[in-house]
Amino acid sequence: MKIPCELIVWYVLPSIRRELARELVQKHHLSQAEVARKFGVTDAAISQYLKAKRGTNKELENSGKYEDFKREVEISAVRIISGSDIVVETCRICEMVKKSGMLVGIYETQTGLKAPACVCPQCE
Repeated sequence: MKIPCELIVWYVLPSIRRELARELVQKHHLSQAEVARKFGVTDAAISQYLKAKRGTNKELENSGKYEDFKREVEISAVRIISGSDIVVETCRICEMVKKSGMLVGIYETQTGLKAPACVCPQCE
């Protein structure tokens, strides 16, 4: 069985990176190489995020809360441009995914089980 942290690594973090890469390249005009350095990945990885070959997650995108997710990404992109750390901003967005219930949907879709309290803040 997959634990919630595995689902974050497999499904949430790539989506955060994809949206942050798009935001930083398209709206803030950073080069793919600059974004790659900030993320600690290769230029090719950023290219794949921008082409949606990595980081696509239908559960997140169809959650009904994806616009909220994208707004948080926009805020984080501005903070990153202003000097905030990519780790801090990624964790902030991830926390939003957990608190919003988006992770519950991923967990239940991927495991076929009801989400435990550690995934569902409303249950705590």
